[in-house]
Amino acid sequence: MTEQLNPTPVISIADGVDLPAVGFGTYLISDDDASSAVTVALDAGYRHIDTAEGYGNETGVGRAITAALDAGLGRDELFLTTKLFPGNAAWGTPAKTFDTTIASLDASLERLGLDHVDLYLIHAPLTPDERVDQWRALVELREQGKTRAIGVSNFSQAHIEELVAAGLPLPDANQIELHPWSQKQGLVDYLRVSGIAPIAYSSLVPLSTWRTAEGHDSAKSSEMQAASEAVDSPFAVMAEKYAVTEAQVLLRWGVQQGYAVLPKSTDPVRIRQNADVFSFALDDEDMAAIAGMDRGAGVAWAIGDPTTFA
Repeated sequence: MTEQLNPTPVISIADGVDLPAVGFGTYLISDDDASSAVTVALDAGYRHIDTAEGYGNETGVGRAITAALDAGLGRDELFLTTKLFPGNAAWGTPAKTFDTTIASLDASLERLGLDHVDLYLIHAPLTPDERVDQWRALVELREQGKTRAIGVSNFSQAHIEELVAAGLPLPDANQIELHPWSQKQGLVDYLRVSGIAPIAYSSLVPLSTWRTAEGHDSAKSSEMQAASEAVDSPFAVMAEKYAVTEAQVLLRWGVQQGYAVLPKSTDPVRIRQNADVFSFALDDEDMAAIAGMDRGAGVAWAIGDPTTFA
């Protein structure tokens, strides 16, 4: 396997658990396509792969991982995240209980072909009456050694404080939509004070090609789409300044903020470009300019809105 030109730094999220700062996201990649996409990512040097029960592609991801391990990649060199689909009555799926949460990770491990994952997340706060029991199950799964770290995704401060009020440990991480147009500074400040690592997804929302380049629907408003397509986009100007792509600028902003980022693509060229965000740095002027671009809660998932899921 090839290595990245610039090795990926890691973020410590728990005792002895280091998360590579750039991971490969697999949302909206089909199970049939996941194996080849993850193989390309591993060959490009990614060592952090992010999937989920709800993505329906754990089997394909697992095939690529098995092939990489058989080819000599050490299991301790790979960081694998998957997520519990907690259920949602509005979608006709029953809420997971303590027992079915345990069973869900067992099923994910079977699909992945692994005996443990490195990070297991509750994918969203969709089940008000069962969230605490689900979190209690994740604590148990960590005790059983089936996951090295545990966390949540799309949780607000109030959702996390609900777990604390039940006398349970804090999450190790919270995976949330974070990019220049959705900076969530209040939530990020709370996570950092609490020792919870923010993990950013949908980092590329400000791109005109976000999701649409690979045939997926974009959730952006027409105003946001127009801003993305503007010829004088500030991200295009920055990309020219640093001789990189706009996507690299957006990902670099995330890692300079201290977030792990999860770019997704099925294009081998973009997969490799997205991994190369450590050969340059945004200067103070550009970081200050981006700090003033916040547009609110986000588009892939508005915190607390169960009608969206990413």
